[in-house]
Amino acid sequence: MKAVVSRVTSASVRVGDELVGALDGPGLLVLLGVHVDDTVAEAARMADKLHGLRILPPAEPGGPERSTETAGTGMLIVSQFTLYGDTAKGRRPSWSAAAPAAQAEPLVGTVISLLRQRGVPVAEGRFGAEMAVSSVNDGPFTVLVEVTSGR
Repeated sequence: MKAVVSRVTSASVRVGDELVGALDGPGLLVLLGVHVDDTVAEAARMADKLHGLRILPPAEPGGPERSTETAGTGMLIVSQFTLYGDTAKGRRPSWSAAAPAAQAEPLVGTVISLLRQRGVPVAEGRFGAEMAVSSVNDGPFTVLVEVTSGR
């Protein structure tokens, strides 16, 4: 499982004219991709990493960076199969490493559910839809988070 995580002051996702998810304050925008070999174990590890990821600004100048766990901020999670696009050969990406929708959708749902169980306010995109994602990056500060099953 792979995630591109950005620290944001706000973020939203629309499907057509409908606002389907929004983060109206500081938090994390998470673009989440599922690998064909991922299982519930990787989803649980990803939820744990996202919850504890210390990339939010300190509460006081000179203090430690905070996580959603310590800051109480939310996340906007958007499924993103294209994170597993392989561009090593040719001009057209191969999507063979991306999990098919029937496998990926429940695993993205597991990550979201586990974060909500921990008290994280989670907004989400609509799986499989053409989405327009907007964000105001803070920093900008963006990291790649990856958990694997030994690949």
